Amino acid sequence: MGLLHSLKAKLAPAKDKVSDLAHQHGGKIDHGLDKAARLVDEKTKGKYSAKIESGTGKAKHALDRISHRDDGTPGPAGTGTGPGPTPPPNV
Repeated sequence: MGLLHSLKAKLAPAKDKVSDLAHQHGGKIDHGLDKAARLVDEKTKGKYSAKIESGTGKAKHALDRISHRDDGTPGPAGTGTGPGPTPPPNV
C-alpha cells in the first residue's frame, strides 16, 4: 500500500464528518459568508466588490461540493440550492 493510499484511508472518516457538518449547517455557513462579504466590502468602501463577490461565489461552490449538493440533492434554503418546501403527500 502506497503512502498516498494510506493517507487517504486515514483521512476518509474526517472527510465524511466535514461533509456531514457542511450539509447540516450549509445555511448558516452561507449566511456567514454573505455577512463577512458585506463587512469586507463595507470596510474597503466597495473598492474590491467584484473580487469579494467572486470569492464568495467560489466559497459557496466549494461548500456545495463538500456537502455533496452538486449531485442534484437540495442544499440550504434561499440560495437556490436549498431544500424547497416539502411537497404535499400523495393522498
